[in-house]
Amino acid sequence: MGGNEELRPADILIVEDEPKLANLLRDYFQAAGHRVTCMDEGLAVEPAVRVAPPDLILLDIMLPGRDGLDICRALRTFSDVPIMLVTARVEEVDRLLGLDLGADDYICKPFSPREVVARARAILRRRSRTVDTGVRLETTEYRATFKGIDLDLTPVEFRLLSCLAGSPGRVFSRNQLMDRLYDDNRIVTDRTVDSHVKNLRRKLQLASPDEELIHSIYGVGYKFEP
Repeated sequence: MGGNEELRPADILIVEDEPKLANLLRDYFQAAGHRVTCMDEGLAVEPAVRVAPPDLILLDIMLPGRDGLDICRALRTFSDVPIMLVTARVEEVDRLLGLDLGADDYICKPFSPREVVARARAILRRRSRTVDTGVRLETTEYRATFKGIDLDLTPVEFRLLSCLAGSPGRVFSRNQLMDRLYDDNRIVTDRTVDSHVKNLRRKLQLASPDEELIHSIYGVGYKFEP
């Protein structure tokens, strides 16, 4: 698909405690045809997203009540809504921390509002594309097939495939995968995740020997991309 395909109007949540900046971003997003809600503190964000999930969140890190990184961490326990972190922090550690928590993008102040809208549009465009990965999941039975072939997965492998194939092309860190694979707070290591990925890869390759579907991103994690 080309870069100029039309996008449906999106619901954008801007969480920013600087009124002038929030209003400026709101005006630019509305001019691009999107619906915008603004919030100026962090405590109300998670409840609001649970009630009415937006299509994208523009999330400042430094907020009163609850900081953006903590909000991002909490949202990723139940939602895959795209998150763009906005911050005045430019240190590499902050950027990596933000992305490791599940942010889809990261932009530093000062910035061009046009750039923010363009980057948000790119995220929304990727989300709007329907990608037929060939994976079919039956959640109640923990049954997965790839191109009609039963994969015979364990429950953990099923959750791993559901996570990766549910967002084709998105890179998940090992920590993100660990959070989604286990819901009993057990202690697991990176090697445990790598072992599950290895087993899942083997079963997918049995179904389709000529395809590599799960890709390793060195130093970061994994992504599913047919």
